Amino acid sequence: MHAPTSHWRKTAFTPEQSGALKGLVVVDLSRLVAGNMTSLQLADFGADVIKVEPASSGDPLRAWQNAGVSSFWKVYGRNKRSIALDFRKDGAIDVLRGLIAHADVLIENFRPGTMEKMGLAPDQLRKDHPGLVILRVSGFGQTGPYSPRPGFGTIVEGMSGFAHRNGEADGGPLLPPLALADMIAGLYGAFSVMTALRVRDDTGAGQVIDLSLLEPIISTLGPEALDFALTGKAKPRVGNGSNTSSPRNVYQTADGLYVALSGSMQRMAERLFRLMGRDDMNSDPRYATNAARVAHRPEVDKIVGDWIGQYTRDEVMEKFEAAEITASPLYNIADIHEDRHFIERGVYVDVPDDDLGEIAMHSPVPRLSDTPGTIRFAAPELGEHSEQILRDIGYDDARVEAAFESGLVSRSKNK
Repeated sequence: MHAPTSHWRKTAFTPEQSGALKGLVVVDLSRLVAGNMTSLQLADFGADVIKVEPASSGDPLRAWQNAGVSSFWKVYGRNKRSIALDFRKDGAIDVLRGLIAHADVLIENFRPGTMEKMGLAPDQLRKDHPGLVILRVSGFGQTGPYSPRPGFGTIVEGMSGFAHRNGEADGGPLLPPLALADMIAGLYGAFSVMTALRVRDDTGAGQVIDLSLLEPIISTLGPEALDFALTGKAKPRVGNGSNTSSPRNVYQTADGLYVALSGSMQRMAERLFRLMGRDDMNSDPRYATNAARVAHRPEVDKIVGDWIGQYTRDEVMEKFEAAEITASPLYNIADIHEDRHFIERGVYVDVPDDDLGEIAMHSPVPRLSDTPGTIRFAAPELGEHSEQILRDIGYDDARVEAAFESGLVSRSKNK
């Protein structure tokens, strides 16, 4: 099956671009999503991110494939350099110490206690390198009774309360179909690193950041604890509806497609009802306020849904846009691929790829006016930069060759 012809803006690699974080050196020992999401944000804005990968298999993210292609790695490995290290070999810790000595930031997501067992306890690293910022990512944090447990995003999505809130009212809880907890933690990770570096600018001192996967996703759930204290009840699942505003849902149109609509502001709901020819709802005590509409959500959704169902998606969107209603078509990636806003704004871009000729990926975000993020080079082959990275930390020709001959470090098989 051939991919559709791409409409995305074509972008060449820009290795000459320095970025706002030029000169920042990040050693990334993490695996899978959260750490890679953190280091991607830094790499996109110019940091030199050194991915230290197991020589045997590389970051497990490389194994997440679609149609035989490591699509996750190609996107989240961009703008990074790779060194392939055999952690079982004598000398591996010395290599790590050498990398850390040249770094501003260290990212790791081993199970708590592993760094200490490796002889790389953060307290000692801070003594040796007072300006080092250490980001420790784990499932449940470095302290607490669950800290020793292995933690993946799926586990904390279940324990956080997210899955309980997600799903249809008459159905079971739903986990997200993507690495949501990891992605959120990765964004928090990048923010926390930059916060710690800002402190270092003033004091010269780095610090240790304890980032769990659990707490960031909890922070997105709203006032759960307060609402529970006020009501004594956990919030029920409401499908595509909302516990806090109405109308808010996904509604099917006459052509079998869908639109998403949010009437979370009072004036927006009033405007919608007038558009529908139901201005009477604005004075009806069942629908006149947001609290009343939430209490009568099924009725509101049926009235709104029946009206929307008379029109095709294009027809109802034309009406919504004319009346300035906060609504949108519900898209899949095929729809996005054809939408002129995504195309003209360059939300996705096509970049060169050695394997496929060209691949699509999201552009760096957010958009800075003077020092924007850029895609400087492709995701590396495993060990692609091993030799150069060793030389960067002071290895001479003899030590480089000895490292390769012993199997301590591996070169890319394709480079």
